[in-house]
Amino acid sequence: MINDNVVSQNMFKILIVDDIAANLNVLGNILKNDGYNVRPVPSGMLALQVAEKEKPDLVLLDIMMPDMDGYEVCRRFKVTRSIRWLDGVNGTYGRRLSGFFTS
Repeated sequence: MINDNVVSQNMFKILIVDDIAANLNVLGNILKNDGYNVRPVPSGMLALQVAEKEKPDLVLLDIMMPDMDGYEVCRRFKVTRSIRWLDGVNGTYGRRLSGFFTS
């Protein structure tokens, strides 16, 4: 018998965006160990490219990043027709969750 929860987690794609490699590794490992399909990326620009190509179900997005902060990534998600459907969570590790965005 197949566990439906495990099957659905394996198909659930999560994009993690953070400029700090240790954060990507810790969160990525936690989610992978729970059976999720995880794609870590180190920048907002790369997140936009990956989201458009791979169509993740959820984006976990750091707010405080160099070059393009999490808020700008959210703005670009919302105006990019092929990825504006995306839901995500904005946050900065070590602080309270900053906010949510939806399409």
